[in-house]
This record gives sequence, C-alpha cells and structure tokens, in this order.
Amino acid sequence: MNSKYHRWHHPYKPAKGFEKKVAYFSMEFGIDQALKIYSGGLGFLAGSHMRSAFELKQNLIGIGMLWKYGYYDQGRNKDQTLRPEFIEKHYSFLEDSGHEVEVNIFGNSAVKVRAMVLKPSVFNTVPMYLLTTDVEGNDDLSRSIMNNLYDSNELTRICQSVVLGIAGAKLVEALGGADIYHLNEGHALPAFFYLQNQGVGREKMVFTTHTPERAGNVERDARALNDSGFFGKKLSHEELMKVTGGSDRLSYTVAALRMAKKTNAVSKLHAKVSREMWEGNTGSKGIFPITNAQNQKFWQDSVLEKARKNNNVTAFQKRKATLKKELFEEVLDQTGKIFDPKVLTIVWARRFAEYKRADMLLRDMERFEKILNDSKHPVQIIWAGKPYPKDEGAISVFNRLVHFTKYRANTAVLIGYEMALSKKLKEGSDVWLNTPRITREASGTSGMTAAMNGSVNLSINDGWIPEFAKDGKNCFILPEADYKSPVEEQDAFDSVNLYECLEQKVLPAYYDSPDKWSQIVFKGMDDVVPAFSSNRMATQYYKELYQ
Repeated sequence: MNSKYHRWHHPYKPAKGFEKKVAYFSMEFGIDQALKIYSGGLGFLAGSHMRSAFELKQNLIGIGMLWKYGYYDQGRNKDQTLRPEFIEKHYSFLEDSGHEVEVNIFGNSAVKVRAMVLKPSVFNTVPMYLLTTDVEGNDDLSRSIMNNLYDSNELTRICQSVVLGIAGAKLVEALGGADIYHLNEGHALPAFFYLQNQGVGREKMVFTTHTPERAGNVERDARALNDSGFFGKKLSHEELMKVTGGSDRLSYTVAALRMAKKTNAVSKLHAKVSREMWEGNTGSKGIFPITNAQNQKFWQDSVLEKARKNNNVTAFQKRKATLKKELFEEVLDQTGKIFDPKVLTIVWARRFAEYKRADMLLRDMERFEKILNDSKHPVQIIWAGKPYPKDEGAISVFNRLVHFTKYRANTAVLIGYEMALSKKLKEGSDVWLNTPRITREASGTSGMTAAMNGSVNLSINDGWIPEFAKDGKNCFILPEADYKSPVEEQDAFDSVNLYECLEQKVLPAYYDSPDKWSQIVFKGMDDVVPAFSSNRMATQYYKELYQ
C-alpha cells in the first residue's frame, strides 16, 4: 500500500487559481502506449488533460478503469484482414492504493472494487486511480465486469458505469472528498445519483458532452438500470418516472444535463449543435464550448518545433525526412512496401466509424487511380485505425481498404493504431486527411497533433477545424456540403471536392511551390499552439467549468 496515495495527495502544492479539488471521471485514458486503457479520441483527450493538469500543478485527480484486456489488440487474419485479439494485460508500475470499496450491482451488495494508483512520477500525470473488480472474493461474473472497454453486452456496460460512477465516487470520499466532480461523457452518470443521495449539491457536479448525434448518446431501459443499482438505491416506480421524465428509458446525457451545475461541449460548433439537439431539456441552453486540445510536450517532435521557431526550412525538411523514414520502416515491416521519403504522404488515421468515411477516396475509382498513378505528382497513402470489434460495417470498410491496397505499391493499411503508431503517423505524414460528414465530429483532435508536427490538415470544415482553419494558408478546407441533404448527396459532393483539392491545390503546392508549402506548414504549427494545446484547455476548465 502506498500511504501517500491513500489520501488526496499531489507531489506539489497546487498553483494559484488551481486549488479547487477536482475529481475527473472518464471511462478511458490515453496516457501512454504501454497503459492500454483507451480506445480512441475520448481517451487521447482525457490523457492529455491529465498530463497538462500535472504540468500546470492543478489540484485534480483522474478516476478511471483498469481493463483486463484493454479495448482489443489489432491483429490480422491470414489474408491480412482484421482480427480482434483479447490479451490479458499486466502493469508492474501500478500500485495498490490501499482503498477497496463495495458496490451493489444487480442485488449483489458486496462487489469489491479495488483502486490501483498511477503515481505522477511514472508518466508525468496527476495522480490517477484505476478501479478493478478483478479482486479475490468476487465471483467470476463480478470479476468479468472489467474484462473489456466498451463491452458489447448491455448489462455488462451498465455494470461498468456503476463501478466507474459509484465506486469512483466512494473512492473520492475515502480520499477526502472533492470540490468538483467532473464527468467526461455520460459513462459515469451513477456518480451524480450517488452524490445526490449523499446530500452533495449540484454546484459540485459538472459534465462534458462529446457526441453530437442522438444515436451516440446512451439510452437504457430504466427498469434495468434500477435493478442494476445504477441510481445508488432502489427507486420506487414513482421516483423512477420522476428521474426519467415519465419515460421507460433514461438518456444519460439528458440526466447529466439536468443534474450538472454546468455543461460544456468540446468545440464552438459542437456547442451550437448540442444546444439545438437537446433543446427543451433542462440545462441545454447553458451548454458552452471548451474546445478539445492535446498535450504539446507529449505529442510534438521537439526538433520540428525548434526548426519552426527558427523559421529554418532546411532543418525542418531534414528532420521530417528522418521521421518519414521511421514511419516507412513500419510500413515496410507490416506490408512489405518501400515508401519514398521524397513523395507526398497522406495519412487517414482515426477510429473507424461509418460517418468518418475512411474510404471516401475510393468513391470514384477511375479518378482515384489517376491520382495514384500520376508520375509528375506522386503520392503515398496510409490508412490506420480501429473499428469497434463488433461493428461489422466499420470492419468491412477496413477490410475493403486492406484488399484495395494489397497489390498497390504506394498505398498501405497499418494495424496497431494506438498511441505509439498515432505519434509516428503524425510525425511522418505530410498531409492529415479528415473526412467526417459535417456536424457529426464533435471536435476531433488528431489533426491538432498532426499540425504540431508539420502535417498539413486536409479536412471537412467540422469540429475544431472552423476555429483553426485559414484555407490555403495553414491547411486545406473542402467546401461545406448541406448537412441536411441526403447522405448519398453529401458523400458525392464531398468526394468530388476532395479529388479537386488534391489535384489542383495540395499536390501542385507540394511539388511546384515548395516555398508556399513550407509557409503553410509553419503557419499550421504557429496557429495550433497554444490555442489547441491542452494547457490552454485545462486552464479554461478551471476558469469556466469549475469556478
């Protein structure tokens, strides 16, 4: 047991303005490649927040989950298509905090939850407490709650929320309590119900909403939630109807909006979309933006940044060529293809979801083949990302790209899209391609860290991009489709504009106007920091959400 971390403790005195004790709850954290408790953007965002909170000496702790198998490991079948693998994880750098609490789940009143601690000295984060039910004395079913991040079984997912929310809140109490309880997305909603039962006022509860479409906001059967222990105590039918507003289902987001003192969205556009989406619900009018950001110290290559500061194009290009070679060693190892550091390299890499349209370039094959075979303006393209392991549609898109790229020497699909590969792709790419359907990307953060490393954003004007973009000066932006038009029309409109932008702007700028290209690269690096660094974001949370 680590006695220091048996109570609320930081290795520093909190800095002025950051004294409030804040407990930050998130289902996933992307802290380091080695700690596989993340799946994608939500985790990367939360991880950067924990690093910046440490750098700024904030009085904040992280409350998360210790997933036995992580999200999943990305393997390949014999034909190179996707094979999800679930491999047990062990971390010698985590220590037992000495805290164990019990929660009531589906009538089992004694499910033990132990808190392991990630000390600040390991990865330069604030103290982080990771919860697990894989504890001696628990039955197999209780232990299995912690197997998989975003388990596909609905009842297991409910149990995971109970553990994160209620066990997490009990842990914070045992550590000495907090001034603010911050839910990063609605997964830990039971914390609010538990705190309310304990007499904690809503002035201590704040909420960040991420998903700008109703389908992505969790709704569950209210009776199943009541039976599970989700509300911290068994509610009568009348009490349950009061909580759900008379519905037989509970929207986590609607409940969190109602219970939180303040709610923020994760970009200016997302705040507008969220206010419209939840109009008529308590708390919806007050949704305000704190735009997502990423940790500069972790994500940015220091040699590239030094070259930018000195406006030294030669030093930048030399370092970029080295980083491209390092990325291309990974391409060669995985695919047997030799990529050329002198050739413009485009990367599409993020979570595989239908609305993100990973295969947009394949929409008009004749036109795309012309781009791929242009000897005057050659191009190399890499795709990477993890589909949800049960999302057959997203997996089929991934596999389609695998088959398309297999025998083309200048295209590749990489597996193992986690923090280390993400970093390599951002450092080694020339262009970062982003193709979501407009208004459906709440923020997106991968383009921020790409820009920090001199990779030029080529993007739909969605999420954080409208706050950053100066088309043709720090990035390339596609014309906006009518987001209310049929999906097929949007996809046709966007793909035509993407081909035109590549043919007429991006490739000619890179090959025919290298000075102009360097200006765009450096301008992107100038504009992304500090506006989209998580030190700005973590400061804004204290000033605007926690105060």
